[in-house]
Amino acid sequence: MNRVLFEKDEVCAGGHVCVTGRRAAHIAGVLNARVGDSVRVGILDGPRGVGEILSVSDVSAEMVCEFDEKPPPAPLVDILMAMPRPKVMRRLWAQLSSLGVGSIVLTNAAKVERNYFATHWLNEETYRPRLIEGLEQSGDTLVPQVSVVRRFRPFVEDRLDGLFADSRRLVCHPRNAVSIGDIELKKSQRVMLAIGPEGGWSNYEVDLLGEHGFECVSLGWRTLRSDVAAVALISAVTAVRGDF
Repeated sequence: MNRVLFEKDEVCAGGHVCVTGRRAAHIAGVLNARVGDSVRVGILDGPRGVGEILSVSDVSAEMVCEFDEKPPPAPLVDILMAMPRPKVMRRLWAQLSSLGVGSIVLTNAAKVERNYFATHWLNEETYRPRLIEGLEQSGDTLVPQVSVVRRFRPFVEDRLDGLFADSRRLVCHPRNAVSIGDIELKKSQRVMLAIGPEGGWSNYEVDLLGEHGFECVSLGWRTLRSDVAAVALISAVTAVRGDF
């Protein structure tokens, strides 16, 4: 945890905050903070700053915070992802928010098992703490927007253009693909990445995405799991844009 994050309603007048549980244990046992020490803090979807420790134990920590840093820039990458296996999705939430993703749209596909959508990892009360965990690691405060779309075709045909009108659209698929390292991106250009299931997008799905402006890109000849592909693609786009 490189930044202690709070929900907006946890911050009282004058920047006074008291946390318990996991965050308090981390402040005391991992950061080894003592009274008078400062820790990096932030408000979810809000500014960042520093908090001065007023009291601390393994079960609670009290501090007064000053939030004088603006929120970080909004991420310029959005994900359209065929729903992976639940155990893969469980570990992917934190990875995506840590890397910096604006929106995560989970959708159905021909090679996605129907029972994947029954998982509790699609419930906000379950996945939101994982997203926050990734933000705590990276030092970000902006929580990705999450949508679950069970019907792929209506979403692409009817909703995608309205939600992501100005994005450069890339689908990871080997057909007539260019290496992702060979594409050109403007510094401020938003990118939407379409990442298929582990069995790949069907030809119909790739054609439909192509009709809506998606270009095929490749990460090379290796076949990757969904979570590895997602991390690699986001990292590649970040590198191509020069954000590193």
